[in-house]
Amino acid sequence: MRTFLISTVAVWLITIPFAMAQDTEIQSYEVIKEIDSVEIRFYPSATLVTTSGGNNFGKLFQYISGNNKSNQKIAMTAPVYRNESKSEMAFVMPSSVHKKGAPAPKGENVSVEVTPPRYVAAIRYGGYTNSSKESLHKKRLIETLQANGIEATGMIEFLGYDSPYKVYNRRNEVLVEIAYAD
Repeated sequence: MRTFLISTVAVWLITIPFAMAQDTEIQSYEVIKEIDSVEIRFYPSATLVTTSGGNNFGKLFQYISGNNKSNQKIAMTAPVYRNESKSEMAFVMPSSVHKKGAPAPKGENVSVEVTPPRYVAAIRYGGYTNSSKESLHKKRLIETLQANGIEATGMIEFLGYDSPYKVYNRRNEVLVEIAYAD
């Protein structure tokens, strides 16, 4: 009986994140072209809630949990953005919140930003991310852009798509805004 219970809990812990991940809205974009393992993408305008200064995930999670001026709970989306120094983090708001406007934040160092449409270059990799993987894929991204005469115009950003509890098929990306004419 104990083995059955342990097995049941183990299966539950493995499968629940997959079921939950299927309901997560992903920020929309269009792949314009692929160069080796780099995607050139067009991102339409989006609303981001950003923060800096420590406990970034906690502050953003409080915001979507209702710690905003409308006391509105907001669904978690993907990806989560981090800047290269990891001092800033941003959550993408669901498209429905983007259309009607995100509530003003209550928390300290939390702000709402509507991004303009933009072109980016992105490279995807799997597994749990770390500084070594981020550095490797950043280097590959920059080298591919340089080899193809594409100018990076923004700062490097790291994107995570999955809950820390998801074990398999994890998705991470390194992304940079580019000068691109379609």
